[in-house]
Amino acid sequence: MGFVSSPCLIISIELLLAIFCEVRWLVSMAEALEQDSIPYISALGDPGMKNPNARFGFEAWNFCNEVGSEAPNMGSPRLADCADLHCSTPSSAPAEIPGGLLLDKRSTCQVQQKVNESDNKLGTGDQFPTTEFKPYNDPDLYAVEKEMYLGSLCEVHDSTKPWHFWMIMLKNGNFDKNTTLCPENGRKVSKIVTGRSFPCFGEGCMNQPLVYHNRSRVVFSGEQESLVGGFYGTYDLDTNLTSGGANSFFSVSWQKNLSSGSWIVSNKLTTSTKYPWLMLYLRADATEGFNAGYHYGGRGIMRKLPESPYFKVKLTLEVKQGGGPNSQFYLLDIGSCWKNSGDPCDGDVITDVTRYSEMIINPATTSWCRPDNLVSCPPYHITSTGDIIHRNDTSRFPYSAYHLYCAPGNADHLEKPYDICDPYSNPQAQELVQILPHPDWAVHGYPAKQGDGWIGDPRTWELDVGSLSSRLYFYQNPGTKPAKRVWSSLNVGTEIYVSSKGMTAEWTVSDFDVLILGDSEFRSRQFL
Repeated sequence: MGFVSSPCLIISIELLLAIFCEVRWLVSMAEALEQDSIPYISALGDPGMKNPNARFGFEAWNFCNEVGSEAPNMGSPRLADCADLHCSTPSSAPAEIPGGLLLDKRSTCQVQQKVNESDNKLGTGDQFPTTEFKPYNDPDLYAVEKEMYLGSLCEVHDSTKPWHFWMIMLKNGNFDKNTTLCPENGRKVSKIVTGRSFPCFGEGCMNQPLVYHNRSRVVFSGEQESLVGGFYGTYDLDTNLTSGGANSFFSVSWQKNLSSGSWIVSNKLTTSTKYPWLMLYLRADATEGFNAGYHYGGRGIMRKLPESPYFKVKLTLEVKQGGGPNSQFYLLDIGSCWKNSGDPCDGDVITDVTRYSEMIINPATTSWCRPDNLVSCPPYHITSTGDIIHRNDTSRFPYSAYHLYCAPGNADHLEKPYDICDPYSNPQAQELVQILPHPDWAVHGYPAKQGDGWIGDPRTWELDVGSLSSRLYFYQNPGTKPAKRVWSSLNVGTEIYVSSKGMTAEWTVSDFDVLILGDSEFRSRQFL
């Protein structure tokens, strides 16, 4: 690398010193947390997914995390299944009826549906049953309002702060460059001019899906009762799902693990020639405010937001089908939003930046970050002991720990070489740090090598996400105070990237929990 001019050198040295001090402090905090027996509490309304009542929301997006236009007869692509199970215990079984206890038990269980199908069918311009919510004629705005409305129906008041639902997110990766539906790094443009290639079969390729609903109902196993339900559908608007064929398909269903009490959320996603890039995630989102990738308030299940380095994530994941070599399967995807100045996002899509970190466990995913391709590497790596290793230090930099890094498109002081993240797939600029299984991450409970946790290797993970995420490089303007890394969305699922033929991924998630410090412990740690 060549030398920079002296003013830049001064800025760089000051920035590196600030980074060094911040990293050392974060590492010391992480070490203290690991060494102490710290009492963690759940940040979720449904800790470990053990609530007997169903709380599941569904959202579908076009390429830039908007609606664009609704699918025919489907309404706005926001739905919810929220059902309470009420069972009374019979005092005795009728002696004259064999198996009378089970029969009587079934007769005393009722499912209270919080959301009607008419609620799920509401579409752009339709009046909501309550005047609190506005019936916008803009499909994008209506979807936001509908999510708020569904959240009000599902809201659970079992503590001082209510919660709503787990969120199922489905996204279509088709992008029609002949339209101007998607902004470029948050800016509206009159014409898309880009050398990047995106899949699109022609007009209408960014459509919303057909979504069908199996409402939660009660089922019995012996004397144990529980709810089952789900959503399923396709992006192929002219297809009949009962006839089979090479069509896109998704399904998400839930049932109880009667031993542990956790929900088992079963997921399946199939791409097709017309829809070769699809995404499906189970999200733990904030109950209010911005969720990662969105520039408006949403509803979710996280009552308190986790902040690096003070949180952990537990989950059980079983991958049954991987989705092919282009399936970027995320053991965990964490998302947040802060400006390049380090300030929190405020909804200004020109200056806000979505920040993502994603652990990809598909062993077919290789490292694009290499000594001969530094453009796909973060400028530096931070070790678990706080050492900073620059990416051009070929003897020490752990290239295989990264799939790729890309920088936000509204950054003004990027270190060359750099690559800008796709400027269209979020409503604002975005920054991605995609990591791979590696011994350097394993100290935080993450997979140590390729194949860990993949097909045939189901695992229950306890991930020290707070400590790992505090080590990751994220861009900030020189001389600015480091941002508080507060995460508003944590996701599990896959992004089946553009494939030449239909591919299928299938997996289950259970025992999902986000653990944070209690308020008093968190405050005391902040002042250590």
